[in-house]
Amino acid sequence: MTIAFVSVAALMLAAALAFVLTPLLRGGSGVADPAAEARRKLKALDHARTDGILSDAEYAAKRAAIGEAMLDIIDAKPQRPVSAFYAALAVALLLPAAAIVLYRQVGEPRALDPAALLTPVAQSPADHGPDMQAAIGKLADKLKQNPDDAQGWALLGRAYKAMQRFDEGRDALKHAHDLMPNDVDITVEYAEALALASPEHRIAGEPRELLDQALKADPQNQRGLWLSGIADSQAGNYDAAIATWNRLLPLLPKDSDVAASIQKQIAQAQALRDGKPLPTDDDAAPAQTVAAAPSTAAADANTTAASRATPDQGPQITVKVALDPKLAEKAAPGDVLFVFAKAASGPPMPLAIQRLTVAQLPASVTLSDGMGMLPNMKLSTFPQIIIGARISKSGQAIPQSGDLQALSAPIANTRREPVELTIDQVVR
Repeated sequence: MTIAFVSVAALMLAAALAFVLTPLLRGGSGVADPAAEARRKLKALDHARTDGILSDAEYAAKRAAIGEAMLDIIDAKPQRPVSAFYAALAVALLLPAAAIVLYRQVGEPRALDPAALLTPVAQSPADHGPDMQAAIGKLADKLKQNPDDAQGWALLGRAYKAMQRFDEGRDALKHAHDLMPNDVDITVEYAEALALASPEHRIAGEPRELLDQALKADPQNQRGLWLSGIADSQAGNYDAAIATWNRLLPLLPKDSDVAASIQKQIAQAQALRDGKPLPTDDDAAPAQTVAAAPSTAAADANTTAASRATPDQGPQITVKVALDPKLAEKAAPGDVLFVFAKAASGPPMPLAIQRLTVAQLPASVTLSDGMGMLPNMKLSTFPQIIIGARISKSGQAIPQSGDLQALSAPIANTRREPVELTIDQVVR
């Protein structure tokens, strides 16, 4: 944690206190609309996320933690001056303490580090606890009464995304985007939500069009640049990915964890483009070598063309999936079937995934590097992986009670023999 981060966090905390304490100390006389005051306070946290101070997971957790307090402010009737003074005193004492405790539990001063983003996204709903579930439920109810609250829809979408409820996150952020189509941050988040909710988690088609639209309006949007680079890398256009991430680097604090993460992304894209082995986590990409994308000579054209196919030349894991006849009556032909690979030790986000239906069983699929969402989150990155197959009643990739599944023991990502799975377990 840097001194700069602590200073900025202290300023943000002071700003949050100012938003809360000012109307309380005025005894309500200076605030005509409590709901508008609450929205202004939420906007302060939006700026913190946009500026890279808060990660998506930290942002969602903080908003959920103070969500009920905000809702109470929205619903509360004006109080007498004496009550307002004591309420202000309580907030001044408790809000900083709550923020510090919450940060120690979930906070990290990183906004764009892929690993930091993926790990909380891939947690199951149980990891967030019943408080967050309840806060999300109350926010959803509030939005039924006030469906024109774009920031509320955006907050709901982020919360769903943090809980890996990607379809619901996509729908909530679509509401926000429809209400505020010119808000660049919401457009970028909606594009990401569309990609996460798609079967292959790829940023192509409409998500890419939305990103291009957002970056045209704000060429320095950091999250938009990061995701645009991922889209280019997924498409095998490594030169474009490198160029985009090099545009992002000068916008980040020097020597920060975020900048180091982007440098690793660039180094990996360079290796893939040039047909070289991927750098290990210990290999650091010096800033001077990534400050500008290296050019390729005409003599390297064949090597570059061959490297474009690299994502499809990594590990190829064949998976044969069948359903135990004893559980056949628990599955309908239209139920979603996910066949996936995840790291045996590492982030739980799938490294590769295919979406089928029960009607296609028994099935044989091949999982490869090209089926991951991020360049550094794929089969070739993790030597030991676990193969799984899950029939999801909800259509969500995360396990839910009543789902049917099978998981393999850890295997090497170089395995050539097919992995045979029989779905014979019921998720409790």
